[in-house]
Parts: sequence; C-alpha cells; structure tokens
Amino acid sequence: MIQIRPMTAADFDLFWPTFQAVAAARETYAYDPALSAEQARHLWLDLPLHTLVAEEDGVLLGSYYLKANAAGPGNHVCNCGYMVTEAARGRGVARLMCEHSQQLARASGFLAMQFNSVVASNEVAVALWTKLGFDTVGRLPRAYQHARLGLVDCLVMYKWLAVEAPRPQLIGRKNIESVVSRPRRKP
Repeated sequence: MIQIRPMTAADFDLFWPTFQAVAAARETYAYDPALSAEQARHLWLDLPLHTLVAEEDGVLLGSYYLKANAAGPGNHVCNCGYMVTEAARGRGVARLMCEHSQQLARASGFLAMQFNSVVASNEVAVALWTKLGFDTVGRLPRAYQHARLGLVDCLVMYKWLAVEAPRPQLIGRKNIESVVSRPRRKP
C-alpha cells in the first residue's frame, strides 16, 4: 500500500536522482539542470511549508511540496510541485499525491491551489489536473524552452479548495411581489 509521509533529509538523498533526471530532461520543470544536490534540497525540501514522499514497502515512488503561492494578501492560495520516479509512472502516484496535497492544503488553511507553469505539452499532467478539478485560467505563449519541442506554452491551472457557503436563492420577477410586498386589501 502506498503511504505518504513527510520527507526527511535522508529521503531527499534517495529522491535526488529523480529530481536530477526531471530537471535534466527539460520537459516539465523549469529547474536549472546544473543545480547541485544542495541547491535542489534547499528548493524542494527546505523552502516549502511541507514536503512529502510517497513510498511503498520502503521504496520511494515520488515526492511533492506545498507552499504559499504568494505572500501577504495572496497567501491563501498554495502552490505544489510533484515528481514521480521513472519506475512508478503510470501507477496513479501523481493522482494520489495531488489528492493528498489538496487535503493537506485545506488543513493548512489554504483556500485555493494554483499551478503557475504547467508545460502544455505535458499532456498526461494537464489531463490529470483537469480530471481532478483544476481549471486552466491562463496560457503563457512560448514560455518554456522544451528540450525536444522548442518553445512551448505553459498553463496556469487553479482550483478553489474552500467549501463555499450556500448562495441565497434568487427570487424570480413573478415571485418578488409575494415575498416583498404587503398583501393587498380588498375594497
């Protein structure tokens, strides 16, 4: 059974080859492929509010981080990043981590989740985030230098996480008199 738990420094050492391979591929993340393990550890493990791993029987399958997307008046919106090991792809690990991250975001007080730069050519991720309820709210033309495809678009994807209060029922024009008017007196 896949378990998700907080990442430790030792876990990062196991995760580093995945991080390095994803950055070097230049297909999904805008991380400099020349980042050192210490720089990557700082970005992935030290800076975020939460960093977790997905594992099964002691084998690391992937990791995600959760952090505020902005400071001050925008700190109610969080941002996440997910990476899955090559061996675990296609097993639903990204879906499981995204669902877990939404629960953790709510528990951490966030009202929404935003992915700032989903590479549009990453069709598997775009389809998964859409299936999980994220809306594409923006497109950044030619914002990513893909290793094989050249300049490709990036998507801004967003999901409201808070439970919305029920909206008041609107009163139709025909019914408004019965609700707001006094009864008429008979002569």
